[in-house]
Amino acid sequence: MSDVSHGVNASKTNNGAITPVSVDTGVHFVVGTAPVQMVNGKVNEVIMASSYKEAVQALGYSDDWKKYSLCEEIYTAFTLFNSAQVFFVNVLDPKKHKKTVDETQIDVVDGQIVLPAEAIAGSVEITGKTAGEDYEVFYSDTNCVVEFLKETTGKLTVKYDAVDASQVTKSDIIGGYSVSTHKTTGLELINNVFPLYTKVPDLILCPNWSHDAEVAAVMSAKAENINGLFEGEAILDIDCTAETGATYYTEVPAWKKQKNFTKRTEVVCFPKVALEDRVFNLSTQLAASMSAVDNAEEYGGGTPCESASNKGIQADRMVTADGSEVVMDIQQANYLNENGVVTALNFFNGFVSWGNYTACYPANTDVTDYFYCINRMFKWVAKTLILTYWNYIDRGIKRRLIDAVVQSINDWLASLATDEKIIGGRVEFNESENSTSQLAAGIVRFHIYMTPPSPMQKMDFVLEYDLSYLAALVAA
Repeated sequence: MSDVSHGVNASKTNNGAITPVSVDTGVHFVVGTAPVQMVNGKVNEVIMASSYKEAVQALGYSDDWKKYSLCEEIYTAFTLFNSAQVFFVNVLDPKKHKKTVDETQIDVVDGQIVLPAEAIAGSVEITGKTAGEDYEVFYSDTNCVVEFLKETTGKLTVKYDAVDASQVTKSDIIGGYSVSTHKTTGLELINNVFPLYTKVPDLILCPNWSHDAEVAAVMSAKAENINGLFEGEAILDIDCTAETGATYYTEVPAWKKQKNFTKRTEVVCFPKVALEDRVFNLSTQLAASMSAVDNAEEYGGGTPCESASNKGIQADRMVTADGSEVVMDIQQANYLNENGVVTALNFFNGFVSWGNYTACYPANTDVTDYFYCINRMFKWVAKTLILTYWNYIDRGIKRRLIDAVVQSINDWLASLATDEKIIGGRVEFNESENSTSQLAAGIVRFHIYMTPPSPMQKMDFVLEYDLSYLAALVAA
């Protein structure tokens, strides 16, 4: 081939610019129970849903949130707050958590027999009838329905197995890894989210279970170490039952300490809230509000820099577990805040979440630990840096690469400061932190300084009577 070149050529060179990865915030990871028998749904697998429809198709739905805790999250996240994505793990197994219902005679009405939604369709037996020939079984929105294919009247004897959510224990919620089956279950599945979906959840919930000290401890442990790289927040509830929990605000601090709800990775909520005839764990409403605030342009703009405190929740009253109404004034709510508990408040702008502190307050006075918005902001920045610069791992340590990383991080931090997501920030590559032995071993340390804004918890207005203004009364 001739090497003669004649004409004009153009080519592109890499200028070394590094663009930060866009990282989500306010992503929920929720473990609980769902009526999966209605949709042949999955057990102990991570399910991602971006809408109410997707969640219901994958998990089923029931208004009985005491039995089916994931349905509270589905309704709250997608119907009330329009969340983007939620990762669900259902631990209710219709093959395991079930009971046999005694034979009973039931009237055929309009060619159908209506059974509870807990009935397992494949287990339904009708004396003298054959499934597929004489009848079919399906689920409506609220029931399991036996529909006869031929004209049928009178009473028939029916037998079936039913899902029994009461058989689910905290061990199912906590989960783990089985050596025999090689399956991961329960909360342990949080480490499967990123490999499957390239998303990192940062808010961990277990509705109806997070008040249990052991479940809460595992939630907190998972929040401290997601995939060995990331951190999140465990959103917990105080037990609001009279027998084992706290039903009056003064009882809450002692209960919180007794159950060791005292970590910087925990946000603790009291009491429950209600909207008309629906009762919610405050944790689900707070987490949904945090996600909404994170992603609203007027607040977080895609970052967790803004606290969800004094932002709206969907409630018309506060209640304990038995439905008794709780009424708190600002002093009582502030007492809970002073003890590291987030509550709700109905003061001037409707019902809002009230409180900025993680559970470590007041014992821990490090502002990066006890203000949950600052705590979350540090974790979000760390997550962004990890995902942005992951592709540079194992490249040769060269001055040009170090300079490019420093420049790109400083540019990014400057943009966050311009948008007022942080007050200021910078990165330094310090000789004192990068010894020759470390560099030879392939370890490079970048030191990032930044200051997220604290929530304006208190405004003081000083009023003074000024005698000088009286001079206007006698001025000519």
